[in-house]
Amino acid sequence: MKLVVGLGNPGDRFNFTRHNLGFLALDFYLKRCGGSWSEKPRLNAIFCEMEGKSGASGVSEKVVLIKPQDFYNLSGVAVANYARYYKIAPSDILVICDNFDLEFGKLRFRSLGSSGGNNGLKSVDKELGSTEYARLRVGTGNKEVFDRVGAVDFVLSRFTPEEKERLPEILREISGKIDEFIS
Repeated sequence: MKLVVGLGNPGDRFNFTRHNLGFLALDFYLKRCGGSWSEKPRLNAIFCEMEGKSGASGVSEKVVLIKPQDFYNLSGVAVANYARYYKIAPSDILVICDNFDLEFGKLRFRSLGSSGGNNGLKSVDKELGSTEYARLRVGTGNKEVFDRVGAVDFVLSRFTPEEKERLPEILREISGKIDEFIS
C-alpha cells in the first residue's frame, strides 16, 4: 500500500496559491484517474482510495491520496494519522510540496532526506518520527515576485499568467512521478 500526500492549506482563499501546489497536483492526478475525494474528519484530511499498478508484475496495489486539512505547517498530523490507520511504512509515503528555492516548474525527487527548511516537511518528519519517506519538491521560484512581496506573502501568492500557462505541463509531469512512485 502507498500513501501519496499533497501539501497545502485548506479553504478556498488558498486555491491556486504557490503553497497549494501539492493540493493542485493531487486534484489533477485524481481527475486524470477518475477518482473522487471523500472525508474522514477524525484523520484530518480528505482522501481517495484507489488501485494502482505496482512493480514489474503489474499487480494491483491500494493507493491512498490525501490532502491534509490542517494548515500547511501542521500537515504531519494527518500524514501520521493515515500512516497509522493504514499501517503504511514511511518508505511507502510520497509527499508533494512547493519549493520557492527551485526554479518554477522544476521537479526534485528524493527517496529520503531532510526538510530543507520546508515547514510542512518538518511537521511530517516530527509526526512520523522519520525522514525516510519520499518527497517531490515542485519549484515555484520567481525572483521578481519574491523580491517584491517577501517569503511569507510569496508562498501565499497566486501564479502569474505566464506560470498558469505552464501549470498543465507541470501537473502532467508530477502525475508521471506519482505513477513512478506507485510502481
